[in-house]
Amino acid sequence: MSNGIPTIAIDVMGSDHGPEELIVGIKAALREDKGDYELIIVGDEPVITPMLMRHNVLHDRRVKVYNASEVIEMHEKPIQAIKSKRDSSMMRAIEIVKIGKADAVLSCGNTGALMAGGTIKLRMMDGIERPALGTVIPGKKRNFILIDVGASPDPRPESLVDNAILGANYARVALGVRNPKVGLLCNGTEDGKGNMLVQTAHRLFKSQEGVLNYAGLVEGFTVLDGEMDVVVCDGFTGNVVLKCMEGAARMFKDILKEEIQKSWLRKLGIFLAMGAFRGMKKRLPIDKFSGAPLLGLNGLVVKAHGSSQRKQIAGAIAITLRCLRKQMHGRIKADIERLNALVEANKAIALEKEKQARQNQD
Repeated sequence: MSNGIPTIAIDVMGSDHGPEELIVGIKAALREDKGDYELIIVGDEPVITPMLMRHNVLHDRRVKVYNASEVIEMHEKPIQAIKSKRDSSMMRAIEIVKIGKADAVLSCGNTGALMAGGTIKLRMMDGIERPALGTVIPGKKRNFILIDVGASPDPRPESLVDNAILGANYARVALGVRNPKVGLLCNGTEDGKGNMLVQTAHRLFKSQEGVLNYAGLVEGFTVLDGEMDVVVCDGFTGNVVLKCMEGAARMFKDILKEEIQKSWLRKLGIFLAMGAFRGMKKRLPIDKFSGAPLLGLNGLVVKAHGSSQRKQIAGAIAITLRCLRKQMHGRIKADIERLNALVEANKAIALEKEKQARQNQD
């Protein structure tokens, strides 16, 4: 780790609510976690310094400031923005990780630019072909990791196996599961279901005994039951699933609000049910898992939602620190090495069987 302690470079310029909301979130994170770590706040110094002073953030010995004069806006095309805005807060934060001054970057900014910039600057880990974006989804029985939710929309089957390893390691850190149960998202649970990508990946998953705790195919209508700790899919499918979940939650919230407003009796009923709503909120820890890591790079990149507020920012910092403290990067490397050794052993066994078959024919 940088300087021997976990260090996060935080891009405070790219969110929907502006830098001050992130700075208040940083202040909350510093107050909640008194441990030994550093936060490098990256942004336009003349703009953010008065805010940092107003909220007494600069007085904390764990805080440093790094100046960046430009901002990548949400509407900008990722590659073009990366090339034209070399002094953007996002790119500077990634570069701080690249040169080893920080271990992770956290940003609420342009998702495409963050993924492209992180991949170009930090490069892939040895043995990982493509990065994957993982996020914690609330389930009926337990929360689970959905991976990939948008980083690689058209992967090879081997990349889905990588995603499973990345997701399983994130589940160990974020959810505290020792041996995560992995499922592959499909349109049925029987062998032969799914497209060629899923069918091939399903066969590969079954051959990885000892590296993955693979539990088989899982259907869309049961995915929220929480039977799995990790649900693997390609980035296109995962992004559609995630947005459908968000849209459904928003729709039910709006419909419920409209129906409640129709009579005073319904309003009274909601008042009486407040205990149930508070219990439901505890089971849906949105603030706690508000950061989604882009896994598989030489350095941790965490994406928080553009509309994140201070509680979500504090939660994203907390989950980033947990990934660093649990040395998730090293554990992923170890699992990839185990996977590669197993693949080579299976190849050797297959070659030996083929050799024996030819000898028997002779």
